[in-house]
Amino acid sequence: MSTQTGPAAAGADLAQLTLDFHHTHQLLDPAAQGVQEWQVRITAAGTPVGSLTAVRGLYWKSDNLRERMADEQSFPALVAAQLLDEDGRFTDEFEEFIESASSVLVVDRLHVEEAFADPVVVAGVVASVIDRLTDNYFAVVLPTKNACTDAGSALLAEAGTLLSAQEFSDELQIIDNALAAPEEAAQRVRSRLRSLVRHGEPAVWDEDDEADGWDEDGEEDELTARTAAVLRVALEELSEQIWQDVADVGDVPVGRGEGRVLGSLPPITFGQDQQWRRQMARCFDDLAADLAETHAVRPLCTGEEMALHLGIDRAKSLTRNRPRLVAETVEGLGEDRRDFDWDWCSDVLFEDHDVLMLFDASLDGIEDSGNEVNQALGLANLAAADWFVPFRPSQARDPDRGFRHC
Repeated sequence: MSTQTGPAAAGADLAQLTLDFHHTHQLLDPAAQGVQEWQVRITAAGTPVGSLTAVRGLYWKSDNLRERMADEQSFPALVAAQLLDEDGRFTDEFEEFIESASSVLVVDRLHVEEAFADPVVVAGVVASVIDRLTDNYFAVVLPTKNACTDAGSALLAEAGTLLSAQEFSDELQIIDNALAAPEEAAQRVRSRLRSLVRHGEPAVWDEDDEADGWDEDGEEDELTARTAAVLRVALEELSEQIWQDVADVGDVPVGRGEGRVLGSLPPITFGQDQQWRRQMARCFDDLAADLAETHAVRPLCTGEEMALHLGIDRAKSLTRNRPRLVAETVEGLGEDRRDFDWDWCSDVLFEDHDVLMLFDASLDGIEDSGNEVNQALGLANLAAADWFVPFRPSQARDPDRGFRHC
């Protein structure tokens, strides 16, 4: 199955899409306990461009969920008739179909402007609605192509397919939130949306493609100003933490999870001495200094590769968990559609990801140059003693640059 992103969506300002959730709850209304209707407004840069309705049917809070959902009419009524019996209990067929659902979310009544009327865009919207309004005990119900009565329901049907919904009947397809496949599909959808935002052109969906789904030929490898600023903060934060580790443990071996940074490195580093650890700490400082001078950053040795991997992970965490800090960090810097694309950073800022194999216990010993897998793959500089050997002598850093902490 493949879905081509529509030409209209390619020119739309996807980076500015926002969802506004609205639900009014009457405190003492008994009918409000069993069913919640959420109106989701879709805006782009503050301008309304679409909407959809999400009806939450809460089984344990309803006197009779079938009757209550049927009262909503239209598509929720069809869902109620197929999933619940006359007494308001889930049918045997539905309970066999679903892992452990105790509530349902019915998504329908989609209206969206032509510029955003694209299955991948709609799938991204639906995935966010699912994240906001459900947990692992929800079954999410969307129409199938056979149940489509308008362009909006047709888009929802395609979005459901992209999000790994399974056909329950000719009219209904269901996403089982208890399974891993829908979340994996949602991640693929978000990856395609990021690609579309970055390139501004259609992206091809291919379920058999394990890559991120874009052609990197001609892609700029310079970080945007805002991305570089946040990555620098992440590296500086990790630098502070690892230097504190060095002061706290000295030459003492560490274990997994011990300290702030040392215990998050591969196990082959746990027994290294203080001098090795000081060199590792300097890797964070060197990369942060690069970003202070230019938006481009390239690791020049294995230690810097590991530092950059950890820096990107921390930067991703900052953008998710510290929005106020990020806003302060990037204040005054121009926005770019490629801002904070940490997956892209992981893809293009490294020549390879060989160092990450050191975390795989099944590959124990792969750092040894005499190891068969090491030789077969042509690996180099993975042994802890070689982490600070420059990949290319012509690009080596000044050996007299010293350390941030004496």
